[in-house]
Amino acid sequence: MATTIRLTRMGKKKRPFYRLVVLDNRRRRDGAYLANLGYYNPFIEPHEVKLHGDEIIAWLKKGATVSGTAKALLRAEGILYRYSLIRQGLSDEEIATQVARWQEGADARTARRQQKLAEEARQAAEAKAKAAEAAQAEAEADETPAEAGEEAEAAEEETAEAPAPEPEAAEPAADAATAEEEKPAAAEGDAAEPDAADDGDEGPKEEG
Repeated sequence: MATTIRLTRMGKKKRPFYRLVVLDNRRRRDGAYLANLGYYNPFIEPHEVKLHGDEIIAWLKKGATVSGTAKALLRAEGILYRYSLIRQGLSDEEIATQVARWQEGADARTARRQQKLAEEARQAAEAKAKAAEAAQAEAEADETPAEAGEEAEAAEEETAEAPAPEPEAAEPAADAATAEEEKPAAAEGDAAEPDAADDGDEGPKEEG
């Protein structure tokens, strides 16, 4: 019986995960599977992978083929490497030693990848914060001239609305002019009084 190890989609519409299954090639692609060999969830970090290595190797020994995507996953998890060591005829101890050495290298690569992702996230956060600060400074700089213009306009409006001062100084001048006009009139009245005295002196002279 020809069989294929491949990933089949499971889960929700926008949050799927993938199950590693064995399918009979004579059945339709999404039909019932013969065995469930684990699952792979790429939507969390780090990716969640749980595979049944011994069962996978058993199916490989039976001649099961592996799809391209499933082969990449098995290679990343070291299962294909372990299967290659088995085919070389190494003992269980030798296989365990080689697999442990391979696992150390894989863990180091994963740690470097995680460190790189964390550094990229930190740089992105810093760049975002700097961009926000620059935008805020630019907004404040744009608001300052506008506020100054509004204050100037308000000052001009207050100046225009203020009442003009009354000409209080003109009244004393007018009073002084009136006083000057009254002085000549009084002087003329004083000058007329001696004439009347002269008329009185002339009367007795006519009787003699």
